[in-house]
Amino acid sequence: MLLAGILLGFLAFAVIASLYSGSHVQDGSGGMPTEIEFEFLVTSEKQGWIEEMTPRFEAWFHRHFNITVHVRLIVTGTHDTVNRILDGSERPTVWSPASSIWIPYMNTKWRAVTGEAYDLAVDWTPLVLSPVVIAGWGSFVDDHEVTGFMDLYRLAEEGVDFKYGHPDPLLSNGGTMTVVLEFAEAAGKKPEDLRVEDLINETVIDIVKTIEAKAVAYGKSTGFFGAWAAENGPSAIQCFGIYENVVLDNSLKALTKWGDPLLAVYPGRGTLIADHPFVILNGTWVTPWQRFAAGQYLFFLLAPENQELAESHGFRPASASVPLDQALFTLENGVQYEIQVPVLKPLPGDVLEAIFTAWVRVRNTGV
Repeated sequence: MLLAGILLGFLAFAVIASLYSGSHVQDGSGGMPTEIEFEFLVTSEKQGWIEEMTPRFEAWFHRHFNITVHVRLIVTGTHDTVNRILDGSERPTVWSPASSIWIPYMNTKWRAVTGEAYDLAVDWTPLVLSPVVIAGWGSFVDDHEVTGFMDLYRLAEEGVDFKYGHPDPLLSNGGTMTVVLEFAEAAGKKPEDLRVEDLINETVIDIVKTIEAKAVAYGKSTGFFGAWAAENGPSAIQCFGIYENVVLDNSLKALTKWGDPLLAVYPGRGTLIADHPFVILNGTWVTPWQRFAAGQYLFFLLAPENQELAESHGFRPASASVPLDQALFTLENGVQYEIQVPVLKPLPGDVLEAIFTAWVRVRNTGV
């Protein structure tokens, strides 16, 4: 869904915005602000790119509008961003979870928790794309012919000793999407076809629980696993559910240190894409000037040159006009140029809620 009003003319907006004032806006003459500040609640997967882009945007905004803008970044896991907004500990102007699957979940929870009669996330635009993969050391993946999550179940049933992990789904989107794919493969369904009854089916539960019994860590964010594996080597963990960009960030480091590459295994039955939506919240605390500055920030992030910089952080561009870097997205770097497995649709909102309930039953309680 495209965010309405991104390209509104500055003067037209100023006529409207001058009627308002906000707690994070310093007024100049004629109702024009001299300074705008807003909070951006963003997930850790894209922290490197966003931290590189933010000071560039602040300088760009000042050049174009002669207004100082300060973007205060708050970085955490996706599920934690939802919890912080719902409990009122954060009141950001912009929210960017790792996937748009969280938007209907957020709106449902927002209405239930606050009693408000409106949706908090109304319009959004994808920033960058990254598929969910099973990251594994090349030797392990090749020796055991790992092509998907059911192969991990097969290995566990065969008594193969291996260490597995993924982010905690109660904190991170990467963990949530990994567990969704585990349940989908266990049920023999696509995520969009999962139903609540699948998540209480004892056969499905047993399969996922068997996979999870091999877990040695549940991190708070996706970036943790790639860095940990590259630093500690094949003996620390053999495979883990993660985003493709984490493999790109750590593949060369891992190969250099351990002589064994980290590879991205794209689940043969299909993967989910983290689309990292940029959401300007429909909150009463967001002022018109903050909304305007945030819209310009989105426009800036989608500029072709900045989408190309996102590729250097391992992301696929959300803008179709920006070509994928053929020198970066290569098998030598552990990833595929073209995704050759089905790209799956997200699951229904009520099933996502049921995933969190089922997680309590399948997780490795010893981790």
